[in-house]
Amino acid sequence: MASELVTLVTTHPSDLPTFKKELQDAFAVAVVDEFGALPDGPIPSDKNLEAAIEAPGAVVLRILSDGRKVGGAVLTLDMKTNHNSLDLFFIKVGEHGRGLGHEAWLAIERRYPETVTWQTHTPYFEKRNIHFYVNKCGFKIIEFFNRYHSDPHQPAGQDDLPGDGDAFQFEKIMK
Repeated sequence: MASELVTLVTTHPSDLPTFKKELQDAFAVAVVDEFGALPDGPIPSDKNLEAAIEAPGAVVLRILSDGRKVGGAVLTLDMKTNHNSLDLFFIKVGEHGRGLGHEAWLAIERRYPETVTWQTHTPYFEKRNIHFYVNKCGFKIIEFFNRYHSDPHQPAGQDDLPGDGDAFQFEKIMK
């Protein structure tokens, strides 16, 4: 359990370059662990990261621990339906293992109490994320994307991750 106070703030535009670099560094750890090296370029690509940050309804949050930047999240909020998504979520390299991710997720839930459902996704090989979302945060696996069942929201050729593209879709019903 985190002993530090975990809070969220909207990311200032001047912090976006650092935010993006820290997110890409955090995502790289799992890819290198699984595949031994990164493919060409960062993950997610600058193009796909920009698309997530600039998407309609996107909110970019900094995760702070006792005022220190320790991670971030990109959410997409639908103010009409309150069916929201956690598009990107990370804890900085070197900040894991202290419960900050779970505390940050709880802070997101508190920040958006009107949310009916949250959805997120993670690659099949990312066992740490699967454990986090299912066992720590209370999400349920609702779909498994693979070569027989592709993700209709992932255009062909836009998946930055190495491997076969298998991924889980998660949902957490709040109300």
